[in-house]
Amino acid sequence: MTSPASPASSAAETALLEAVALGIPSALADLGALVRIPGIAWPAFDQTQLERSAEAVAELARATGVFDDVRVLRAHVDDTDELGQPAVLATRAARNGRPTILLYAHHDVQPPGADELWETPPFEPTVRDGRLYGRGAADDKAGIMAHIAALRAVAETLGGDLDLGVSLFIEGEEEYGSRSFARFLRDNADALRADAIVVADSGNLDSRTPGLTVSLRGNARFTLTVRTLEHASHSGMFGGAVPDAMMAAVTLLATLWDADGAVAVDGMTSRDGQTPEYTEETLRDEAGLLGGVSPIGRDDIYGRIWNKPSITITGMDVTSVAAASNTLLPEVSLVISARVAPGQSATDAYAALERHLREHAPFGAELTFSDIDLGDGFLVDTSGWAVELTRAAMGDGYGVDAVDLGVGGSIPFVADLVREFPGAQILVTGVEDPHSRAHSPNESLHLETFRNAVRTEALLLARMNERTAGS
Repeated sequence: MTSPASPASSAAETALLEAVALGIPSALADLGALVRIPGIAWPAFDQTQLERSAEAVAELARATGVFDDVRVLRAHVDDTDELGQPAVLATRAARNGRPTILLYAHHDVQPPGADELWETPPFEPTVRDGRLYGRGAADDKAGIMAHIAALRAVAETLGGDLDLGVSLFIEGEEEYGSRSFARFLRDNADALRADAIVVADSGNLDSRTPGLTVSLRGNARFTLTVRTLEHASHSGMFGGAVPDAMMAAVTLLATLWDADGAVAVDGMTSRDGQTPEYTEETLRDEAGLLGGVSPIGRDDIYGRIWNKPSITITGMDVTSVAAASNTLLPEVSLVISARVAPGQSATDAYAALERHLREHAPFGAELTFSDIDLGDGFLVDTSGWAVELTRAAMGDGYGVDAVDLGVGGSIPFVADLVREFPGAQILVTGVEDPHSRAHSPNESLHLETFRNAVRTEALLLARMNERTAGS
């Protein structure tokens, strides 16, 4: 817990935290308004909703009174004439030698999926049992509002004494692969350049314990098409002599894992690293694992999630059950989503996967690889002053010491930030907890976690305001 002698006990910071507490109701109301906007970047959805979402975020940024300039911008997808989705860029120049901080989040959300799996409508924010339910309530509109609420409190308490440089970058296509992200960074490099970058798109150890994400797995996602026949054939006339595409695909996919369910692809590496204790009981509770189903993999559970690769089949184009006939399928397409251990490049991991699949293709089946999407993992240099400042702010904001986390998920654009701004310290934080169900039906935000996240960021901004740039 925060001690009486800690920085958070100063009169100025007491006033700051009081301002945060008073601002939480309006912040949650604004979050609810954002959740009601179904801004989904995938082309099959109404793209005007993303424009509404971006304008709503821009207005929230303007109303803080912090920024000198607020704009909604788009960048081209690299090497194409296609424009990316609308992003919000707000800037405030540093004064009196203070550093600059860049605050990132994204306003686009995942598609809701099947409405019948939601207990309440996905775009109608609903509070129950201390959580706010709705698509984007946690991922990542809560990240946006954590930034906005912290800025409101800092502006209210510091006023004209706020010399910190602040840039706010709210992306509009993170769930769709951040396709114009790298170009946006290059086009707006001067406005985005900062001493520290807060990426509010991760999570915490649990709803009480804050986490600073220090490692992320990379990703290698692609579509695999398996073809064995020139056309569909009668399963009675030729079954038993002719391999259909589904048989070949199932046989091939089974080679990706060993008997324990661990990845069995030569060339996909693991990383050594210590992890905190995480019990099978907790895994079952947080993941929703059925009672009779065993976990997969070997060694400590967090190590499997944070430091080892995984392979998941996330989609398949095949005849539906309702339309099934006695036919040998000529072709099957499926999406393979691999997570890559930190420290291995996504390019090398994908090459290993493609090589494995080609070498193990049964019956001479034809394989085609398409829609390849690669993103590198991330390892944080934890020696910087901003990391130390963030850990301290988390401890004071949550009242519990922060822990360093690995995350099994991927945020590929972090590698773009590192490449474009090599001098910046990257701080990956977030408001999610293991029960947030991001990307799933009944996504939710733990309200107390949100409050503590805002407290943390407000303290971080105020303390950075006391530093000299470069010190």
